[in-house]
Amino acid sequence: MGKVGRPRNQTARREALVLAAGRAIAERGLEGLRIKDIADAAGVSQGSVLYYYPELDDLVLEVHREAVESFLSARQKAYDDAPAADPAGRLRALLAGGLPDGTEDEVHGLLYELHRRAGRSPGHAELMTSLYAREVALYTTALEVGSATGVFTLAAGAQELAQGLVAMEDGYGLHIISRNAALDPDKARRMILAHARAVTGCAAL
Repeated sequence: MGKVGRPRNQTARREALVLAAGRAIAERGLEGLRIKDIADAAGVSQGSVLYYYPELDDLVLEVHREAVESFLSARQKAYDDAPAADPAGRLRALLAGGLPDGTEDEVHGLLYELHRRAGRSPGHAELMTSLYAREVALYTTALEVGSATGVFTLAAGAQELAQGLVAMEDGYGLHIISRNAALDPDKARRMILAHARAVTGCAAL
């Protein structure tokens, strides 16, 4: 029986370390990240962190992977929870979750911080590319369904418009996280919604 329980314990410990590392990165940034910070956040010794993740980069990559999956799951759930018979409502649900709530938004802040590794690490680049592709796919589906049901009159191809919406979210989100006083979350959402109404011809947005 002991052998059956051990993998579960190890999995739980790894998950706890990933969560702790995510908190440490959100608080200190990648440049100042230390094993001690992760150990303190997890309530374990530095040796325990190194036992499960001998290479800090492997732990950071796991944090990035978990952040991407968590963010995408939340966006997919928002879309799925909106009524299927209301394409405009489903698109609004997607648009509502694409921007940081403010400068201290932990999820978006963590993603932006981790994306900085993409230029130096194939693993991080792959995660960033995957996040973009899957967000574009979500928007493409929402736009195609709206077009097929006659609710939207698309100004261009669904995928092209989807790419534009994701790029707008990324750009505005970076300014919000970076404390650009000229762009708060509410203003950014209004501008994206106005763009969405223009390219879908749907006043209900």
